[in-house]
Amino acid sequence: MPDASSSLSSQTALDTQVAAIRRFNRRYTATIGVLDQHLLQSPYSLTEARVLFELAHRDDLTAKIIGAELGLDAGYLSRIVQRFTDEALITRTPLASDRRQHGMVLTAKGHAAFATLDGRSRAAVGELLQPLALHDRAELVGAMARIERILHADEKRAVAIELRPHQPGDMGWVVQQNGAVYAREYGWDISYEALCAEIVASFVKNFDPAREHCWIAERDGERLGAVFVVRQSDEVAKLRLLLVDPAARGLGLGKRLVDECIGFARARGYRKMTLWTQDILLAARRIYSDAGFVRVGVEPHHSFGHDLVGETWELALSGRQP
Repeated sequence: MPDASSSLSSQTALDTQVAAIRRFNRRYTATIGVLDQHLLQSPYSLTEARVLFELAHRDDLTAKIIGAELGLDAGYLSRIVQRFTDEALITRTPLASDRRQHGMVLTAKGHAAFATLDGRSRAAVGELLQPLALHDRAELVGAMARIERILHADEKRAVAIELRPHQPGDMGWVVQQNGAVYAREYGWDISYEALCAEIVASFVKNFDPAREHCWIAERDGERLGAVFVVRQSDEVAKLRLLLVDPAARGLGLGKRLVDECIGFARARGYRKMTLWTQDILLAARRIYSDAGFVRVGVEPHHSFGHDLVGETWELALSGRQP
């Protein structure tokens, strides 16, 4: 059980984080003008503009659907709908399936009102980005995407993870992510990151596409894992740098990456696959064991700032079916 001091420390950290997020919210909402009574010098509030946005991008919406998705009070939304009707921004038609519900569609005037708002919004964001250097803009957009991924992690888990070949930019990510993950979870020092850099540099310099391959796991544009198959000899392939981002654990991605390696090596005529791992990497060892790898060597060593036990595992490829 956590002691009182650790619980107090955790609460203090939470209080600090809450204060930081509230501070960001106060500054950001003022920056983008959502505190103004009317949005972007229009006659509409932020909520009214959001309702217009939904109507402009979706067909046959009802007040019930909009209210549920935006979390709006029914009475407040009813007043917005009535205003839009009075100003001829929308038309309302009873649904055949339920005459008590009305489908809402923007009129030409409604589309024009939205187009004005949309144009002003684009211009405002452009003015916000214009003074920034290109790399600062990219960093800003990346940070926003990261916020969205964290806050909506459950939604992202439902998006399929794709495996693709490597492309420019991936090798730097592999090195950085390996260094960061193993430092955070096992306390390994920067010498492990240096080893990863040597491995990927050799892979790129000596790449033989007929006998070697890298898979990058990606979901909705976010890299979540990687693995390499490299040629050790004409008959032996080596599996290297299996990595699964913490955000993708529990989805079977590690097994999927290893299976891809095995299938590739077998198809290329290798008779055996080998790999080197550490005895403390329990999740990876379980994946290798389940795939049929057998531990054939054990060697204590001091690397990455720690006393470790290295293990060599092998898988016979000839005679086995995928």
